[in-house]
Amino acid sequence: MTIASVSPEGRSKGKGKDVLEENAPLLPSSRKGDGEFDEFNGASFPGAVFNLSTTIVGAGIMSLPATMKMLGLVPGIVMIVLFAFLAEASIELLIRFSRVGKSVSYGGVMGDSFGNVGRMLLQICVVVNNIGVMIVYMIIIGDVLSGTSSSDVHHSGVLEGWFGEHWWTGRFFVLLVTTLVVFAPLASFKRVDSLSYTSALSVALAVVFVVITAGIAIVKLLNGSIPMPKLFPVLPDLESIWNLFTAVPVLVTAFICHFNVHSIDNELEDSSHIKPIVRTSLALCSTVYIATSFFGYLLFGESTLHDVLANFDTNLGIPYSAVFNDVVRVSYAVHLMLVFPMIFHALRLNLDGLLFPNARPLSTDNCRFTVISVALLSVIFLAANFIPSIWDAFQFTGATAAVCIGFIFPAAMTIRDPHGIATLRDKLLSVIMIVLAVLSNGIAIYSDAYSLFNTAKA
Repeated sequence: MTIASVSPEGRSKGKGKDVLEENAPLLPSSRKGDGEFDEFNGASFPGAVFNLSTTIVGAGIMSLPATMKMLGLVPGIVMIVLFAFLAEASIELLIRFSRVGKSVSYGGVMGDSFGNVGRMLLQICVVVNNIGVMIVYMIIIGDVLSGTSSSDVHHSGVLEGWFGEHWWTGRFFVLLVTTLVVFAPLASFKRVDSLSYTSALSVALAVVFVVITAGIAIVKLLNGSIPMPKLFPVLPDLESIWNLFTAVPVLVTAFICHFNVHSIDNELEDSSHIKPIVRTSLALCSTVYIATSFFGYLLFGESTLHDVLANFDTNLGIPYSAVFNDVVRVSYAVHLMLVFPMIFHALRLNLDGLLFPNARPLSTDNCRFTVISVALLSVIFLAANFIPSIWDAFQFTGATAAVCIGFIFPAAMTIRDPHGIATLRDKLLSVIMIVLAVLSNGIAIYSDAYSLFNTAKA
């Protein structure tokens, strides 16, 4: 089972602290023959920052320019900073309660506060969140390679631009080939460390996207060919006010990394470094988010799509525009292909823990491993072909599972306070987080449902 309680006495000490098997994202599931866990040499501070930052930055970055379009530059940047602070506060509460309860996983600390029901709720939320995230990955890859349509305007994909429109450049076939040729082989690895090289390459490709986007926007800004973007939202009616709340689930999803904090903490040589590691990672990722949001919206203005990569199919007004378009889109599409198996690994372990809590470890049962992997890949593939945009996927996962993982669960365990360590400030902050999370995401769900109902009615 992926999430379970492990007594401190049953673990060996390495580098002065507990250490866990790397292939379990929330809790280790295997031991050495003598009943002890494998021992690591201890992760470095920069390495831990790199790993946590990789967890944070994902497909959510592609929708952040659209949040700027909806909120305006000033509120948009303020909201990114605000959610970074809220994420840091919720992780700090999570770490503090983990220390007191001697829990080595998010599931463990949830079990300490709410019993088996708490563990199961967390597993369900991780499964829902990770499925949603991987559907988003596949939608973006389809948008980039095969194109997408928005407001009756078709934005050509890379393959369409190179070879024209054919059945084999269509979305369904391209995603099918990608699933069989790329995702299936990478998802067949049973240990995360088998993906270390692909993870390093994926980060480099993400940096390429950010640097090129910022460079193009700066060049066009210096040439005076970019109009002034709106600083604040335009609110002509009540419906437009409700629509502002639909940006909240996207921002929530952008900072979700809580389910990997314990895994990173367990590998550190000095566990006291986890708090500065979290702050450094959040500061780094917030800077990347603000730069991408600002320059992406600056570059495309009111034409910014929910998936900004789809905007890179037109003449950017600079030399070698077509080359830059293809480099940006292909680099980030390949980045997502390489990140996909990392998220899939955590999903598969948690789903197995839900369905087969008393079974032997998944890595030792090839039949169960194969069936779960094929079933998950099939569901994600089919959903990516029927969900129209990444905005819709983010609305669902961000307003439900992600907000629970990131804010509601840490706040709830603080209010429950099983060990009596929470201060009045902690409890007030927790109440504020829960109220903001429930109200804002509730309004976002209502606004989305209202829009979908009106669209279907029309």
